[in-house]
Amino acid sequence: MLSAFFVGLVLVSILLAAFTGHMEAVSQGVLESARKAVDLALGLVGAMTLFLGLVKVAEAGGMLRLLARAVAPVMRRLFPDVPPEHPAMSAMVLNIASNVLGLGNAATPFGIRAMQELESLNPVKGTATNAMVLFLAINTAGFAILPTTVIALRAAAGSKDPGGILVSTWIASGCATIAAVAAAMLLSKLPRFRARGDEAVAALPSAGDAPPLPAEAQAPAPPRFGSRIAAAFGLLLAAGLVLHVVRASGTASAGEVVRDVLSFWTIPLLLGAFVLFGWARGVRVFETFVEGAKEGFQVALRLIPYLVGILVAVGMFRASGGLAVFVRLAAPITGPLGLPAEAVPLAILRPLSGSGALGVMTEILATHGPDSFLGYLASTMQGSTDTTFYVLAVYFGAVGIKRTRHAVPAGLIADAAGLSAAIVVSNLLWGG
Repeated sequence: MLSAFFVGLVLVSILLAAFTGHMEAVSQGVLESARKAVDLALGLVGAMTLFLGLVKVAEAGGMLRLLARAVAPVMRRLFPDVPPEHPAMSAMVLNIASNVLGLGNAATPFGIRAMQELESLNPVKGTATNAMVLFLAINTAGFAILPTTVIALRAAAGSKDPGGILVSTWIASGCATIAAVAAAMLLSKLPRFRARGDEAVAALPSAGDAPPLPAEAQAPAPPRFGSRIAAAFGLLLAAGLVLHVVRASGTASAGEVVRDVLSFWTIPLLLGAFVLFGWARGVRVFETFVEGAKEGFQVALRLIPYLVGILVAVGMFRASGGLAVFVRLAAPITGPLGLPAEAVPLAILRPLSGSGALGVMTEILATHGPDSFLGYLASTMQGSTDTTFYVLAVYFGAVGIKRTRHAVPAGLIADAAGLSAAIVVSNLLWGG
């Protein structure tokens, strides 16, 4: 599916450029998109190195097992082929939790780790399993309690109500998530998308066959007062949080205080919890962190070819004028459906290019105002789903998946559901 998308977009872009005189722009777009892809991959190195190291510490201390057990009832239903205590399950939990909290930088390394663990269960290497596709579909839906980037851009554009899109975004991304799960499960049953080797699924490890975590088994004895020190740290941190909330409440609204805590406290708390938990369990924290962090740079390098392919194809299509042509053709149809022509490029770019969609949204906020109908609509659309082809390129590229099966259709169905819900709810709340 990705091959057909890549070939089609490249060939259509070249033909359009030939007839419209945009060949120079396409040539420049190819090189610029390739450069951006490499910059993007290298930009992930720091975050991936940090969080993959933290995941290793959490794994060695047994935190991932505890997390997996806590959500086992739900995850077992969603991912019946993954043993409940397998590292893949806990890594998926961390990824989904990070996405829900709006921590994109943390979610990507956890997601890559989850894909690596799912690949260890894969009976047909190079072909996406049902669990991989469902996990990817949930990620492309991109449900987040706090869409921090959108809120920050609205505030920067002078909005009097930057967080006013929270409810509409929750509804839209919730619809996208439901559609993603349903599509991934239903499409997997179609003959067209069955994996060659579905019969090998029976050979997957059972819950009792989950591989042990050697780092945990070999961990030295915990510090004598480790649990007491951890408890004291937790109490002091809670006191500090209460003090921060009291101070901030004097100059900010309750909603702004909550957003501030979720935006700026979560990552330090996550880092502190992982490090302290590992130390209290007797893990050699720094050595274990370095061992896990070594994977970050290697994974980023493996991502470069996949990102170059996707971003170059999208960049060519935009530079050739294909996107503008599509907008003009679609406007008479989308207008009566509640989607103004100005927002059509955002709807098209959202699954293809996160930076492109963000640029269109920023332009709409600057031109029409963040608190106008178009401003609210564009903000809700931006937060309603994630960039499908970017997510597919990063996660599948990290483990060398070439046959994606129904991952693309499931992701696009989630995108369509999220964007449609964003249009409906925005018209209901702010439409004239």
